[in-house]
Amino acid sequence: MPTERERRFVGPRRGQFVFAVGFLAFSALLLGQIGSQTKWTDNTALFAQPRFWPGVGLFGMAVLGGLHLWRLPWRHATRYDLWEVRKWATVLEFAGWFMAYVFLVPLLGYLPVTLVFVPALAWRMGYRDRRMLMICAAFAVVVVLLFKTFLGVKIPGGAVYEILPGPLRSFAILYL
Repeated sequence: MPTERERRFVGPRRGQFVFAVGFLAFSALLLGQIGSQTKWTDNTALFAQPRFWPGVGLFGMAVLGGLHLWRLPWRHATRYDLWEVRKWATVLEFAGWFMAYVFLVPLLGYLPVTLVFVPALAWRMGYRDRRMLMICAAFAVVVVLLFKTFLGVKIPGGAVYEILPGPLRSFAILYL
């Protein structure tokens, strides 16, 4: 049975408790590490110390996270909180896509990986029309040409390019 304080709470409820606990734990962890990650220097004013402003920020995070948790009208996670956390975790899927892309570019090359990932991500986002996938593949080629040829961005060639014959290998490393 909800208390009067819980009934009077204005704002979204789902995810609040989990966020408050996670934020307080994260800020306390960072505050606990500040001694090994920053230092005090001699003959430097207090406000110019490398540890001062990060310490102020982390202390503020910990205090305000604790106040947020203390002022919540409930002290338990519900199924709605867990649904919200699951929604937050969907971001990790796209971080995984990005990490796979970053890992595969030095192995397979910029153009082949981009030609696979752009349409694959479009497919994942729900664009399943053949015309849209072809547009995505064309976009991938344009991006590679723009970055490698016109802007001259130095992106390492794929390790698989080493098995190509001499002139083709040089072309692949420079432009693909």
